[in-house]
Amino acid sequence: MAESLPSLAFLGAGSMGGAILHGVVASGLGVDGGIIATNRTAEKAAALAELENVTAVALEEHPTGNVDAVASARIILVGVKPAMVPDLLREIVPALREDAIVVSLAAGVTLATFSEHLGPDVSVIRSMPNTPSTVGKGVTGLAASAAASADDLAVVRRLFELVGAVIEVPEERIDALSTISGSGPAYVFLLIEELTKAAIGKGFDEADARLMAEQTFIGATALLAASGETPAELRRRVTSPKGTTERAIAVLQEAHLDELFASATDAALARAREMAAGN
Repeated sequence: MAESLPSLAFLGAGSMGGAILHGVVASGLGVDGGIIATNRTAEKAAALAELENVTAVALEEHPTGNVDAVASARIILVGVKPAMVPDLLREIVPALREDAIVVSLAAGVTLATFSEHLGPDVSVIRSMPNTPSTVGKGVTGLAASAAASADDLAVVRRLFELVGAVIEVPEERIDALSTISGSGPAYVFLLIEELTKAAIGKGFDEADARLMAEQTFIGATALLAASGETPAELRRRVTSPKGTTERAIAVLQEAHLDELFASATDAALARAREMAAGN
């Protein structure tokens, strides 16, 4: 991954945009033409200005900051709140370079919305990162518009690979992806919470209960990553025949965990479709 990235503009470098921005800086990968990041307040801009090769712009001081950033960048990451996206697109469209690639970080905003405001010939890629991207362990789904070339998608993929794994999907699968990798960290945190409560119920104080539950999850996922084995195989190795783990696993399976996860992710998908319809 020695090849450098083209010039970048982060419009609204909030939590997710900020995570990608920090990932680029931490990677040490060169950025031809540098990085511009815009935020509404001088306070937020000041926090980003300390990053190497980053020009941070406060819109309250430079109202044309978004337009200026777009005019000088090849890849434009749109990180404002979803409701603010149409106004932002109308603002920047006159300044877009001919070779611009617009990347959406806005959940629920369709490629059609981008094309409506930018025109059908502008290359747009919709992304769905998750919160572990902030520590370089993310999963990002990418869906490309018809105007995006294979090279456009490849360079955006390289950008998101700086903060984790990338999956390319057709846009109609983005909502389904969000129910797994997007919402998924919350499912894991819930399981850790419940295992912690079980430990407290067995007489451990909260500090020891948390340490056991949290470090067990961290250790198990690290083992999964290091071993190259499937989760089913690693589970088999922990589950001795007629042992204690086997008895516990039987109770969990009798609770129909497979159906529960299918129902939970179906519910998330139904809500995503409601939100897309404006409900």
